[in-house]
Amino acid sequence: MKRLLTLLSLLCLSHFAWAWNADQLLPLVKGDVDDRVHALQANMVEPNPRLRAFLQALLDDEIRYTDQGVWRVGPDQTVNAVTGAPEALPDAALEVVNNNRMRSEIESALAALNLFNPDANERLKSVQALIQEPDPSRTQVLMLARQKETVPDLQRWMDIALASIQLNDERPSTRIQAARTLGEWSQATSVTMLKQRLNLETDPAVKAEIDRAMSLISAQLQWGERLGVLFTGLSQGSILLLIAMGLAITYGLMGIINMAHGELMLIGAYATYVTQSIFAAWFPEAINWYLPAALPLAFLAAAVTGSVLEYAVLRHLYGRPLETLLATWGISLILIQAMRSIFGAQNVAISNPSWMSGSVTLMGTLTVPWNRLIILGFALLVLLGLSALIAKTRLGLFVRGVTQNRPIAACMGVNTRRIDNMAFALGSGIAGLAGCALSQIGNVGPEMGQGYIVDSFMVVVLGGVGQLAGTVYAALGLGLASKWIEGYSGAVLAKVCVLLIVIAFIQKRPQGLFALKGRSLEN
Repeated sequence: MKRLLTLLSLLCLSHFAWAWNADQLLPLVKGDVDDRVHALQANMVEPNPRLRAFLQALLDDEIRYTDQGVWRVGPDQTVNAVTGAPEALPDAALEVVNNNRMRSEIESALAALNLFNPDANERLKSVQALIQEPDPSRTQVLMLARQKETVPDLQRWMDIALASIQLNDERPSTRIQAARTLGEWSQATSVTMLKQRLNLETDPAVKAEIDRAMSLISAQLQWGERLGVLFTGLSQGSILLLIAMGLAITYGLMGIINMAHGELMLIGAYATYVTQSIFAAWFPEAINWYLPAALPLAFLAAAVTGSVLEYAVLRHLYGRPLETLLATWGISLILIQAMRSIFGAQNVAISNPSWMSGSVTLMGTLTVPWNRLIILGFALLVLLGLSALIAKTRLGLFVRGVTQNRPIAACMGVNTRRIDNMAFALGSGIAGLAGCALSQIGNVGPEMGQGYIVDSFMVVVLGGVGQLAGTVYAALGLGLASKWIEGYSGAVLAKVCVLLIVIAFIQKRPQGLFALKGRSLEN
């Protein structure tokens, strides 16, 4: 331990304070490959802080040598590799020849030396590379890096890297401890390494520990798979919920089968694209914040479009469901062609802001993308906001009154036509928000909305017409059911099975999960 602490202190000194001479460098550049590899491994036992820069230059074919010295040939000048002072390159200097094996050894050594990089992300990459290719010659440098490391997560990764090397140690006790460490690391890579060792193992105690570790990992991986299905189901359900919330208002309030609902969502997605383009052109330094600015614009663009459609077309067709269906279908075709004419037939590129990129790893096995996690939270916020608007505001009171009994609401002085228009605009605006959210996880093109209209109607009908709570349960239930069935039968058959389930349920309970109660309805 005292020796390790001494070496660690030396590593922290300036690279000029470490002894460095030609006798150390010449074995790395001359001789046969076996001798050079042996010299490299010897240098890695107590790595010189200047070794990384030298090996990188060696890999870049910038090193020249004679029997008396070593030089680095840079783009501007030639320097002595020992002193760093500029020097003229001797005429007798030879070029170093690195075959594939030597290059591989140098790259591996550089990865190991990267364990001392000030950047934690670079250190993590280096550790992960060592786990993928365990090399006993890297044990000493890995132990030194582990002593120096202060980040708990990286300390854990380094312990795993050491265990992956020590799993093939000569001592049974060391192999047992390595198996225990790998058994606590719930990754498929652990299972692969343990299986490979089990095929070679002869010690009964070590075999028993490897079997126990593999059983533990298998159990944890199964839980990770279950949680993965749960999350993807909730994610799918949140998307269905966002799409169906607006439809639940318009269909529940006015009984309009709005086949253009997907295109209202499309307007929100293209509004997001326009906002991103404006930020890229005029505010490039704030490009990561285009999405918060796009949300109100997507809502307003879809809400205004919905209000105009209701005023110009739909209010003249109330009570005629077939004509309404045909009219909204025609409107959807018009909107699709309009988007195609304005933005082109190809998909447009919408990129995630940096704070929505990447993923978070939970329980060691479950990787959750940030964009889907944020959309899940966004759907919850929209649901809470819509619930508060319906339950706590004057507009919400009028909407509930018109939904339950339109004639009586009109007799009480409620302007039902105005409420119809405002409710349709609200539902369209929520569709625009759904389009904004969907632009972060899928392609945005003129036919984008066509793929969601059937699913959104299934959610509304299954949940109960006009019932927001039913919409929530139906969306999440269909999302979970779809992903669960998909694991057994594939995506296409899963959609068919979900559709059959919905049809069978509606046959037994036509009113959906929650029946709408009102004096105008017959029991």
